[in-house]
Amino acid sequence: MGEIKGIHHVTAITSSAKDIYQFFTYTLGMRLVKKTVNQDDIRTYHLFFADDVGKPGTSITFFDFPGIPKGSHGNNEIYRISFRVPNNEALDYWLRRFQRLKVKHEGIKVLFGKKVLPFTDFDNQQYQLISDEDDNGCAPGIPWKKGPIPDEYAIIGLGPVLIRVEQYGYLKEVLGNVLKFTEIDQQGSLYLFETGEGGNGARVIVEENEFLPPAKHGYGTVNNVAFYVESKDSLEEWDIRYRRFGLSTSGTIDRYFFHSLYTRVAPQILFELATHGPGFMEDEDYETLGEKLSLPPFLEDQRSYVESKLKYIDTVRSNKTIQKEYE
Repeated sequence: MGEIKGIHHVTAITSSAKDIYQFFTYTLGMRLVKKTVNQDDIRTYHLFFADDVGKPGTSITFFDFPGIPKGSHGNNEIYRISFRVPNNEALDYWLRRFQRLKVKHEGIKVLFGKKVLPFTDFDNQQYQLISDEDDNGCAPGIPWKKGPIPDEYAIIGLGPVLIRVEQYGYLKEVLGNVLKFTEIDQQGSLYLFETGEGGNGARVIVEENEFLPPAKHGYGTVNNVAFYVESKDSLEEWDIRYRRFGLSTSGTIDRYFFHSLYTRVAPQILFELATHGPGFMEDEDYETLGEKLSLPPFLEDQRSYVESKLKYIDTVRSNKTIQKEYE
């Protein structure tokens, strides 16, 4: 059975596709590598932000479901998304940047020996930057070459997702016995798990909390986290394994850009396994990646209808020069 290598992507929900595009492109300096739709609800954008080439392990994606209410944070949810930056000095750069741009943040902290900088967006979506200093695990991605952030400070991938649960024992069993993660550290009510080659790109942090009310699904919350496996054959093996442990699954789904397998382990905790490819340059060139509405072949004959249901977003950047911003 193919092992889980690390985090593949995280999917969250936004109140505005246009505003999240602006925030991730011009504030965080991540590249929009795919502008497509939710294949299960074509009225909804599915935007993928990643490194320069859309490498697995670097991508955060967003849905903008029409009419969805604002979510609230609480128990039994994936509540924070981490982004890797090269070192501790990069966090100092981001602290100055957030202060200048009035991004809400909590200042630099230490979590499991790593410096982090927690912050939020306009929906109160919870994020943190995490330093890759002395990290020897999963290789990072490539800074967006034409983005606003200097390479030495840029976001280079996804770090640990933070999950809050009421019953730690159950999630420990799922992560450890089913997904083969290893618990490697504890810090108070927080537990650190690792898989694959380890390091920031292959970790999950679980918080045990018996006091908060349940989180509520909506914009400003996380939809799911996807872990990385090599092939479609691996997904089929994992499907069998899930069912053997009594977990229901979606079965393998062809998402065109990769294949996926889903299982829900709590009302707001959805785990996905996703493959390496074909990847985001299957139907677009590197220079104009993410600039047009990309549809999988089975939706292409509905393009006019799909476009009529979406609010237009101008995502063309190939004809623009974006200056590097040194704080």
